[in-house]
Amino acid sequence: MQTTPTTDTLMTGPEYLDSLRDGREVWLNGERVKDVTTHPAFRNAARSVARLYDSLHDPATRDVLTTVDEFGIRTHKFFKPARSAQDLMEAREAIALWAKMSYGFMGRTPDYKAAFMASLGCFPEFYAPYTENALNWYKRFAARGLFLNHVLVNPPVDRKKPIHEVADVFVHVVGEEDAGIRVSGAKMLATGSALTHATFVAQNSSAQLEKGKAEDFALVFIADVDTPGTKLLCRNSYEAAARSPFDNPLSSRFDENDAVLIFDNALIPWENVLVYRDTERANSFYRHSGFFQRYNLQAGTRLGVKLDFMSGLFAKGIAANGTDEFRGVQVALGDILAWRNMINAFTTAMALDPAPGPGGSVVPKLEFASALRVFSTECWGAVRTTFETILGGAPIVIPSSNQELLNPELAPLVEQYYRGSDSSAHDRIKLYKLIWDAIGSEFGGRHALYERNYSGNNEQVRLDVLTFSRARGILPAALALVDQCMADYDLHGWTNEVWASD
Repeated sequence: MQTTPTTDTLMTGPEYLDSLRDGREVWLNGERVKDVTTHPAFRNAARSVARLYDSLHDPATRDVLTTVDEFGIRTHKFFKPARSAQDLMEAREAIALWAKMSYGFMGRTPDYKAAFMASLGCFPEFYAPYTENALNWYKRFAARGLFLNHVLVNPPVDRKKPIHEVADVFVHVVGEEDAGIRVSGAKMLATGSALTHATFVAQNSSAQLEKGKAEDFALVFIADVDTPGTKLLCRNSYEAAARSPFDNPLSSRFDENDAVLIFDNALIPWENVLVYRDTERANSFYRHSGFFQRYNLQAGTRLGVKLDFMSGLFAKGIAANGTDEFRGVQVALGDILAWRNMINAFTTAMALDPAPGPGGSVVPKLEFASALRVFSTECWGAVRTTFETILGGAPIVIPSSNQELLNPELAPLVEQYYRGSDSSAHDRIKLYKLIWDAIGSEFGGRHALYERNYSGNNEQVRLDVLTFSRARGILPAALALVDQCMADYDLHGWTNEVWASD
């Protein structure tokens, strides 16, 4: 067993920021962004991620966050394959520590894609004849702590058609040469992609590629963000629109800009290819990699941290309004805490009661992960509704900006009429600006949509529970239990001697 690291090359925050200055094509408001680390739409989100990298080296957090893998590489604990429940528990704590640094509002931090990349280190053989590519990518990813985004979803157009009939839009191979493959097409939803090093490209679990027809679309590959012929078209930036840290304390630093990724005859080197024109492997990597189980552990842990934050935020909000002793309001706080406790119970069970995974690893049980996925889509909407119902109009009855508090003429009036039941006007306004940014701003609205849909469409997340339950014998066992009950009696009474009847 390796005890001394042979490589200890995880990036620092400054190294991470410097790595983003590579000529990548990021477009916003019709203009190409010259440097995402200094542009007002991305700079603070980039610094928030850089802070994560610095924590890998901070003596106060290094041992919680990092370990040495089987190849002698010091890496983040979730970046390596787990071999035991203890490994998963330690990885969960590392995920939570990072999540707390954004209060749960950054969902696609570097540990998210580690849910997939770790499997390349323990089961690269699945990607034969590209086994060496898979293993090399794991080592590169783990050693530097690379930040990958992914695009699995095809743009929402012609959804009723088979994938291979939408070649004008969907990603597919358009050529092959000695250096690699040429690809064209668009993918989404490249969350946070402008601040990442590379993009993992594949199909999601609901997509089906037809053998004999969809080979050009049957691809799994990794593309460096600065690959020539690659463009990221970003949505509106909430960070750029933020008025000040006081007015927008979340969106001004935690905006993970979503984008559409476009390949225009882009060259993907052979060493970055994992699946090529193989419909069976392209359709099945999702379930064979353990990605589904592992990403739900990361997502659930991050959501648990976010619910910790929202529980405290709601408790402060009702105290400021002077309604914290009302029975019905206390019931509402209990609801939020119950969501928090349930999500954390899921991730605890997922870590402590795992199942065998690829290549001798262990992963959370499929039935636990799929159930968490369903309740996670319901959770944020329920919490947000509680805020809106109980706090009422309080989040919008606040001054337009920090300038009212700084204006000598207005400040005394603001202090008198905007005070909280337990706090000064300054503190109450500061609190409710934070509440509004979390639930009511455009940033808050995006988070409501994100939490409901980022893990899959409303029907698919539930159909997957059914499919997995059939495949793992859960539903057949439930049916057998009903049959057993019904076999206990017939038209004439009990069918055995345990019970008596007249």
